[in-house]
Amino acid sequence: MTRLTIDGVYEHVGGVCFKTGPPGQVGAETEWFVVERRDPDRHIPIVRLRAVMDAAEPPPAGSRITYEPGGQLELSSLPQHGIVAAHTALAADLAHVGAHLGKDGLELAGRGTDPRAPVVQLDEGRYRCMRAYFGEPGVAMMCTTASLQVCLDIGADDRDAARRWRLAHALGPVLVAAFANSPGTRSRSSRQVIWEALDPGRTAPVAGDDPVTAWARYALDAQVMLLRDGWVPNPGMTFREWLATGRPDLEDLAYHLTTLFPPVRPQGWLELRMIDALPEPYWPVPIAVVAALIDDPLAADIAAEAAEPAADRWREAARDALTDPVLARAARRCFQAARDALPRLGAEALQPLVDDYAERFVERGRCPADTPGHKEEPRWT
Repeated sequence: MTRLTIDGVYEHVGGVCFKTGPPGQVGAETEWFVVERRDPDRHIPIVRLRAVMDAAEPPPAGSRITYEPGGQLELSSLPQHGIVAAHTALAADLAHVGAHLGKDGLELAGRGTDPRAPVVQLDEGRYRCMRAYFGEPGVAMMCTTASLQVCLDIGADDRDAARRWRLAHALGPVLVAAFANSPGTRSRSSRQVIWEALDPGRTAPVAGDDPVTAWARYALDAQVMLLRDGWVPNPGMTFREWLATGRPDLEDLAYHLTTLFPPVRPQGWLELRMIDALPEPYWPVPIAVVAALIDDPLAADIAAEAAEPAADRWREAARDALTDPVLARAARRCFQAARDALPRLGAEALQPLVDDYAERFVERGRCPADTPGHKEEPRWT
């Protein structure tokens, strides 16, 4: 085993987490609660979901199906060239999954939190350790939250990567607010509140304009969540402290990085994790908006200026969403920039849906959580 060093951490982050290349690929990871049509308050056993999906053909566009500890079904698309290809592929795979679930009386529910009380359905070593590390708030996170994660390329070169990194972070609160879909007693995105409260050392935004340095320091200073040898939770040291013992190797670093959950996470691509899950027909909207704002140069310049006053308003975004005037102004400008950019990116087919969402929510200072009749999350949060 080659001894891992601090320099080795930085080399891995720079060469793997921030591997640059021509941008343009778009992907998404969509998490869904599964409900029974006749009894939507009933929990659906994962064994039943697996049986339904195992009996079906694989999704036609190649999306990967996995399951979260509370029974959420996650569909992770393959990277596609451009917004339209990403939407077309994921739409086909979601239709495939939905059709087979429907044969068993089940359907997908797109929302940021689950109003049903949490039930832990997976007892794998990783999830046992996460529960021990986070405590009961970890149960809420694992079992009752769902997000829509947009995945984009790192950038053409180091300079472009730094620009995209900064913009993704600046847009974070605007995206939380515009797509908030998990109302609570004191918030419109209770999913975001749950994640923020877990462990700031692994869930807070990554600070720093230089992405490689910022992510390497974040990883080094974060607590080690678990040791896979025997699945030991919370060994009581940071990765930097573990590194000083000479024990962790590159594989341990790669796994440690999977236990960090900031709103923007670099994995060889940028994974934007701050968006609540959305239902039909609106789940494609954040994919189109985020890709347009980051991939189109003109839209990116407008978005960077528009989002700057709201860049640190994470709490206001989760609590107030677009009733916050600063976030509302930023969202209106960002949505307009994205709508204008879609034809330039060959994605004019998605413009009517983005227009519909903007007119229904953004232009009115509203979000899906403001929809009448929307169930709140359980009071235990």
